[in-house]
Amino acid sequence: MARNRRSIDKAAIEHHYDLSNEFYELFLDPWMLYTCAYYRTPDGDLEQAQLDKMDLVCRKLRLRRGERLLDIGCGWGSLALWAAKHYGVEAFGVTLSAEQARYARAWIEREGLADVCRVEHRDYRDVDREDPFDKIAAIGIIEHVGVANYPAYFAEVRDLLKPGGLFLNHGITRHRHWRWTPQWQFLIENVFPNGELMHVSYINERMEEQDLEIIDVESLRGHYARTCRHWAERLRSNEKHAIELVGERAYRTWLLYLTSSSVNFEEGSINLYQTLASRPDPATRTVPTTREELYTVDRSAARLRALA
Repeated sequence: MARNRRSIDKAAIEHHYDLSNEFYELFLDPWMLYTCAYYRTPDGDLEQAQLDKMDLVCRKLRLRRGERLLDIGCGWGSLALWAAKHYGVEAFGVTLSAEQARYARAWIEREGLADVCRVEHRDYRDVDREDPFDKIAAIGIIEHVGVANYPAYFAEVRDLLKPGGLFLNHGITRHRHWRWTPQWQFLIENVFPNGELMHVSYINERMEEQDLEIIDVESLRGHYARTCRHWAERLRSNEKHAIELVGERAYRTWLLYLTSSSVNFEEGSINLYQTLASRPDPATRTVPTTREELYTVDRSAARLRALA
């Protein structure tokens, strides 16, 4: 069963993410972030919102210089690079997409960060648990895990995390009363072959059952509606080039998927939650007792990081 699940996950990720890096460049931001952005102003642009999202993730994880960060399902390496460059951590990212891994490794070399940042084409289940991490990020992974596999997944995360360490789960959820629709059937068949959603309370309960303590939960539903809308607009503006790269059917499929996702986030049938959890350690004060430092960050400093 485990080997079969690995094969399913690998095939699904290759189906979706190995379409071509150039195709994704047509609608993503320059940092190649393919997850919900964080808009600090209602009319904010995608580029700055994605930089602000990475900063928000790093601040929620309370990253400190010299710590070791694992990024599960790291995509094109964006967060790992950002954390290594701006927060001084040793970042390690894993992805099941060979295309993403190649892209990330070349990017790391160009940035001169190979001594503090690496990305491998590897299953997270093959990461060495004998050398656990201070912090773990999983941005947009829970959708691919499979509901039946949540207990094993969160147990693996716990074992990869040091006592007192922090884990950020950033993922799409469904409304508790959501029902299977023809639209979801289309997405499963054409976009996300292993996609499966569950409501946030169920996910967090499975986390707690694996001895991960929930510290903070935040909904970014409105942010993801705007993100998908921006992606759809950018893809539509590059229609000709997109069709040249992937063909008209794939172009129209992705345009429909991004547009319908924006509508679904807007009306609330799906959501995006960031859940911060810790591996409890009575001897460690994991996080401050308030959220204040997350939202009173010096924005001028963040702007300088964005320009770096």
